[in-house]
Amino acid sequence: MWKHVKLLLVILSVALNVAFVGVWLTHLAAARMEFDQSRCVPGDSSSVWCPLHRELNVTAEQWSQIEPRLRAFRAEADETCRQIRGSRAEIIDLLAAPDTDLAAVKAKQEDVFAGQRKMQTLVIEQLTAEKEILTPRQRKRFFDMLRSQSGCDRHGPLLVPGRGVEGGVGQPLRTGGGE
Repeated sequence: MWKHVKLLLVILSVALNVAFVGVWLTHLAAARMEFDQSRCVPGDSSSVWCPLHRELNVTAEQWSQIEPRLRAFRAEADETCRQIRGSRAEIIDLLAAPDTDLAAVKAKQEDVFAGQRKMQTLVIEQLTAEKEILTPRQRKRFFDMLRSQSGCDRHGPLLVPGRGVEGGVGQPLRTGGGE
């Protein structure tokens, strides 16, 4: 009896995760359609191409410290997103198979969780590094903007393209094309 209940609970959990991913992907696609890619496309290093940092009025000296790290962050974040997308696609393939291997699904789900943890760590490291470069006034404004963009009260998560100051507070931390 318990064996069947456990199996049903695992299947329910996987189904809910798949539904969550579907809703998230739909939300992301809608947010991308709203995003004007011209707002956060890296240009030459002589100008502040990031709308968040333009909004903060960073100096040329600050930008010269922020910009290289921001480019490196974006490259690593993009790679992490590609890995997460790949793992999610594999979960769907595993679920679509005639004989669903729940152990394989669970293992692949752990890969997604690991990717999400890595992304959170990357973001935290980036925000911490930028915080050290900003003046106290810029720092306050920076975190006020982040707070205003996080959570359900602002129609989605912090790093969703198309939200907040000219394409999203989190958008400057990502590539011009999104995830």
